Amino acid sequence: MAKTKTLYFGAGWFNEKQNKAYKEAMEALKQNPTVDLENSYVPLDNQYKGIRVDEHPEYLHDIEWASATYHNDLVGIKSSDIMLGVYLPEEEDVGLGMELGYALSKGKYILLVIPDEDYGKPINLMSWGVCDNAIKISELKDFDFNRPRYNFYDGAAVSYTHLRAHETRGNL
Repeated sequence: MAKTKTLYFGAGWFNEKQNKAYKEAMEALKQNPTVDLENSYVPLDNQYKGIRVDEHPEYLHDIEWASATYHNDLVGIKSSDIMLGVYLPEEEDVGLGMELGYALSKGKYILLVIPDEDYGKPINLMSWGVCDNAIKISELKDFDFNRPRYNFYDGAAVSYTHLRAHETRGNL
């Protein structure tokens, strides 16, 4: 199989669980023969002026850095074949949600990749609705990006806003 597909690698790296999922997904992609990882867009590797906010959080308040990084990420989504989102069901990431919605608006195939231990847990209705397929991280190394297909997620889709409102009222 040829490495013909590029992807936008949407994933958080702001806590231990996100870092673990990020690393596991990246390792699986390195083993996948259908991904052109060298020409794919990984936001953490493409931050403005090479300034990584995980190492320099003070740049989150720098308007030039923030604007350029945001717009570079949009270019990354537009120029990639596929949007891949490393998704943690119990840790909604607003940034990933925005990236997924933008990728949908650009007609990109959207693949959610969920840690094996979290697969099957309820996911946000909007993230569920936007994705074309959702797989376990352990399936990522064998996923054929040259032949993307639609498939259903084997878990529930919930509106967390609705769920939280019921919890607050004591209805659950």
